[in-house]
Amino acid sequence: MSGANPSGHTWSRKPKAKEEEEEDPFDQMIARTGCASFHYAVQECMAEHQDWRRCQKEVLSFKDCMSEYQKQRTEEYQRRQKTYQATS
Repeated sequence: MSGANPSGHTWSRKPKAKEEEEEDPFDQMIARTGCASFHYAVQECMAEHQDWRRCQKEVLSFKDCMSEYQKQRTEEYQRRQKTYQATS
């Protein structure tokens, strides 16, 4: 096996440009809730302490934010259901 090319492939994948890179779907979901700053605070605390028990303040703040978001979603869904039923 002699030749100019070493064994293996000769093609390469072009790296994506910054604008082509997609944001993580999980990060997108968290951003839509309005709770991203609380989520990042939990991540930073965990990175610093490596123990979720030492991050209870951050975890509870994130939980409260997500609970409020879920409550608002539920109320909006119920309003839409009532509007739909009233127009049917």
